[in-house]
Amino acid sequence: MEHLTNKMHALGKTLHAFWTKSKQKLVQYTKRHPLIVGSGALLFLIWLFCLPRPLFNKPYSTVLEDRNSVLLGARIAEDGQWRFPTPDSLPKKYANCVVAFEDKRFWYHPGVDPLSLFRAIRQNIQQGKVVSGASTISMQVIRLAQNNPPRTIWEKLKELVMATRLEAGYSKEHILRLYAGHAPFGGNVVGIEAASWRYFNKAPSVLSWAEAATLAVLPNNPALIHPGRNRDALLAKRNRLLQILNKEGKIDAITTELAMEEPLPDAPTPLPRLAPHLLDRMEAANPEKNRFKTSIQADLQRQANEILSRHQLVNRGNQIHNLAAVIIDVPSGEVLAYVGNVLGAGSEHGEQVDVIRAPRSTGSILKPFLHTLALESGTILPQSLLTDVPVQLGRYKPENYYENYDGVVSAQRALVRSLNVPFVLLLQEYGLEKYHYNLKRLGFTTINKSPGHYGLSLILGGAEANLLDITNTYACMARRLGAFYQRNGMYAENDFRPASFQVRPVEQEKLLKQNDLLSAGAIWHTFEAMQHVERPASAGEWELFQTSSPIAWKTGTRFGFRDAWASGVNSSYAVGVWVGNADGEGRPGLVGVQRAAPVLFDLFAILPDADWFDPPYDAMALIPVCRESGYRKGNYCEADSVWVPKSGLKAPACTYHQLLHLSPDGAWQVHADCELPDRMPHVPWFILPPLEEYYFKSRNPSYQVPPPFREDCRNGMQTASNYQPMQLIYPKAHTKIYVPVDLDGKLSSTVFQVAHRNPDSEIYWHLDGTYLGSTKHFHEMALQPSIGNHQLTLVDAQGYRLEEHFEILGKN
Repeated sequence: MEHLTNKMHALGKTLHAFWTKSKQKLVQYTKRHPLIVGSGALLFLIWLFCLPRPLFNKPYSTVLEDRNSVLLGARIAEDGQWRFPTPDSLPKKYANCVVAFEDKRFWYHPGVDPLSLFRAIRQNIQQGKVVSGASTISMQVIRLAQNNPPRTIWEKLKELVMATRLEAGYSKEHILRLYAGHAPFGGNVVGIEAASWRYFNKAPSVLSWAEAATLAVLPNNPALIHPGRNRDALLAKRNRLLQILNKEGKIDAITTELAMEEPLPDAPTPLPRLAPHLLDRMEAANPEKNRFKTSIQADLQRQANEILSRHQLVNRGNQIHNLAAVIIDVPSGEVLAYVGNVLGAGSEHGEQVDVIRAPRSTGSILKPFLHTLALESGTILPQSLLTDVPVQLGRYKPENYYENYDGVVSAQRALVRSLNVPFVLLLQEYGLEKYHYNLKRLGFTTINKSPGHYGLSLILGGAEANLLDITNTYACMARRLGAFYQRNGMYAENDFRPASFQVRPVEQEKLLKQNDLLSAGAIWHTFEAMQHVERPASAGEWELFQTSSPIAWKTGTRFGFRDAWASGVNSSYAVGVWVGNADGEGRPGLVGVQRAAPVLFDLFAILPDADWFDPPYDAMALIPVCRESGYRKGNYCEADSVWVPKSGLKAPACTYHQLLHLSPDGAWQVHADCELPDRMPHVPWFILPPLEEYYFKSRNPSYQVPPPFREDCRNGMQTASNYQPMQLIYPKAHTKIYVPVDLDGKLSSTVFQVAHRNPDSEIYWHLDGTYLGSTKHFHEMALQPSIGNHQLTLVDAQGYRLEEHFEILGKN
């Protein structure tokens, strides 16, 4: 070891002595020949900085690729050229062809090939004219960067010098990519990538040997590519190159023979136009970039385009011209297909509009989110009864699509049938402000006005959302539910995140023990209901869409038939569809279930089947639930054990069951003042309020109306009991009624309605103490109260009394 150290020390001393002596000689030479040294230094500086910065200052096409680098579309460069950004790599076939044809010693020379240069000089002298330029690939790169200046001796000398500088600053691979990216290929086609797609409609990586050889020889005379020109010369050049490759051992004899049999390409083909609206979106978000590699699957995108085009051919017969669709991978959140608008509608029908980004009225598509949030808050349980009767909420009067009512309906059935009134009343109970806030937390970026601006109509299309936000929210819910057991009952902090247009890197998730927005239990119950969403068939009956694998789905229709929506989700994919006219024109039959849902299921048909979600029992609790009302078991109802979200432990207990005290024969209600207590049967009874009962019993013949009080038990019962057989359908208590003024200056009539447990009972009507008349069977009366406050008094034949106050507001 000591011997080695001494040797190293001696070597260091020798090098130091050599360096010192060399410096001394250099200083002495500089003093004796300052002009030579100065000129040399100047020439070195000129050489050092002779390359332009940047080397190529040309506009590029904007390029959109799928996840596997397949071209989805491109936009021509500002100078009218199809010039793709310089590729990151070149396929080996093309690189071998170019080097063999253009510069066989490319990998070894310093930018200038002396052998080729001397040969060219000799040939040019012998011929008395320029017949060979001896340009290397490096020199051709310089020439391309200089915009192909005139071929003069001075320009050739510049190319020689700059080529050596290029070699000193760039790797051989980089220089070859620069050449391939900027070489002319005929017409306005520049670069190998654009040429490959224009002439062969494929990526450079999958070119055959014949195709690669064709593109290798083409820049030597780009005009030969055009039909009608001397294409035999192009064919001969290509075949000679193939034979050279065979001699060099790059390809075997059979490959050479087969490649020489391949025809030349015909006229240039249009570039793919699979996702033009996504190209616009990506370019607008990143104007400084020219190449976008996305998460799109090209084959899936192509199939989605074809499906939407097929449906557009049918829809345009009804003057419905536009469709849009998006497909999202649930686990990753990556967008797999993006059809911003169906191609074929034409510019006159807004084909260029990216409907996926456009805020549109939502219709009923937001109902599942309220259903899930209400389950999460404990406001309802899956089978909880919701009121479904005509209502007037201030100036807002929601109605069901078919304008009929069930009285009460389970929350699950209300979602399955997309009933409007139950969800408006559920929103009122859950809280408008809370729902508005949580929609924004779920990812709705366009709901940016105050809750008061939307009001309760928020649940029925009073707000605008875009297709990507809607579909992605379903994807986020499915991601949280699907990964519940994979994460051992925990939740990822970023389950609810924006959809991604790039392939997401695998990253470590931050897990939470507690749910931060929606639990797996609440989501599972909503998705279970959404599996059974129904549609009206042409015969008017309700049928179910049948699919090969379970799908939770929902439709929506904007008031006025202007927007039709459908969204669906399973454990692997979320799909969203919009159908309508980009200009907002409404059309009869533009209904989500009729126009958008068939497209949705056609899109699911091209996706792989997915397993349904496992019930997340760890996020649920098994509790006794009232069999008839769907609420937590109260004192008087029969109950079943039901799995509900854990938040259901705070849900209210059933109030629909009461203990009735009946007469010995069970035909009447009695009380202790009119019957001996030991003679009374005490019977639990499912009782609805009169108004809900009015509609419910017509659809449920098995419903038993509670018996009336026996005649000797009625005295004082109007005030001594909560029994009330009457309830106003319209108006509600303390309602302000806006009544239009007719042309003659008088107020229009207002129809007042009341429900009675016994329709055969006669009701006597009084307005402000004045008797108006009586009704029987159908209890309604058209009145014309004056502007101001009024009191309506109703008395039935048994003496039960109902009083309500209301106000008439005239409206011109």
